[in-house]
Amino acid sequence: MTDTSYVHRLRAGAAGKPILFVFHGTGGDENQFFDFGSRLLPEATIVSPRGDVSEYGAARFFKRTGEGVYDMADLARSTDKMAGFVKRLAEERKASAILGLGFSNGANILANVMFEHGDLFDASVLMHPLIPFTPGDDARLAGRRVLITAGERDPISPRPATTALADYFARQKTDVKIEWHAGGHDIRPNEIEAVREFFAACA
Repeated sequence: MTDTSYVHRLRAGAAGKPILFVFHGTGGDENQFFDFGSRLLPEATIVSPRGDVSEYGAARFFKRTGEGVYDMADLARSTDKMAGFVKRLAEERKASAILGLGFSNGANILANVMFEHGDLFDASVLMHPLIPFTPGDDARLAGRRVLITAGERDPISPRPATTALADYFARQKTDVKIEWHAGGHDIRPNEIEAVREFFAACA
């Protein structure tokens, strides 16, 4: 039997409302964005899994061999596991829509689930993602909504990689937007406001 279990927090929402999955960054946990997700969508079911990989004690969703160098076999493993986790809980909750939000490593696992399971998430926020490879085309991403937030001076998620990711989604006919700020790998007020506006249309 395939393992689709994660340590996680869950807040049950109202019937017929969306389910929002929030994914932490390296060293975070299931608490990092749980309250933020609850404030974004007060009536939605909120699910926040903890990454099942430990990097010197820091939780992550998949292994890497260096900064920006991913263990692709483990990324494939974690992607299939996360997709199963999302599908199972969305079906149990009879969600009207499946939404995602991830920061850094959490954005990367969310993005890869989208690449491999293009019809799973209806709308997603990728905060400071880094995808150091070219994903395959997937017609199922057409019409999905994606917001990418990023820092113009982010040393971990460089601007060219961010624009390349946005260009990829545009080629898939995804409704994609980027919200920039002038800083680095940190979350600024303007991107929080952009996230709020993005999810307001999903309530």
